Amino acid sequence: MPPFIVAHRAGNDLACLRRAGRARFVEADVHLRRGRLEVRHLKALGPFLWDRWYLAPRHTPRLLLAELLAEAGGDVRLMLDLKGVRRRVARAVRAELSGHRASVVVCSRSWRLLDAFAEEQRIYSVGSRRQLRALRRRFAGRRLAGVSIHRRLLDERTVRDLQERASLIVSWPVETAEEALALGRWGVDGVTTTRFAALAEAIA
Repeated sequence: MPPFIVAHRAGNDLACLRRAGRARFVEADVHLRRGRLEVRHLKALGPFLWDRWYLAPRHTPRLLLAELLAEAGGDVRLMLDLKGVRRRVARAVRAELSGHRASVVVCSRSWRLLDAFAEEQRIYSVGSRRQLRALRRRFAGRRLAGVSIHRRLLDERTVRDLQERASLIVSWPVETAEEALALGRWGVDGVTTTRFAALAEAIA
């Protein structure tokens, strides 16, 4: 069965959000900055935003989580990727969600941030072999709602192992239909991609 699509970073821009209609989930990166929940991939450096060799002006517009939730309403399922390590970002997101009817799951590579949310909302992100080993140790004998894992860490045996531990397995980054279908044959439920429109059509 072909995997479903997670629209990578499409929630960081409202125009992209509107183009992600065939995706099961729309991903958005959430940062807590000076008391505001900002939705962006770019990192903050003083008053500026940056990513590798790109530096954005200090006056670059910043989408707020409240604006994203209002636009999504109850029609779009969001996957909020919490950035940072401090628990206050999780508490702030939980408080913001209480005032909206959007359908939301929450993921993070800082797993302790997920403690603020209901079990069925938690997607544990795994980006390294060390983190995969930690997942197996920490949650031995426990059933998780979901795991989002880098595709370089996966093979058929690892997917079978994760199926025993989690109800949902998502892999990232996936950019071709061949990759998506191969992961689907192993048992991966969903793939996270920046080519969400083209990939959804190709594997339909």
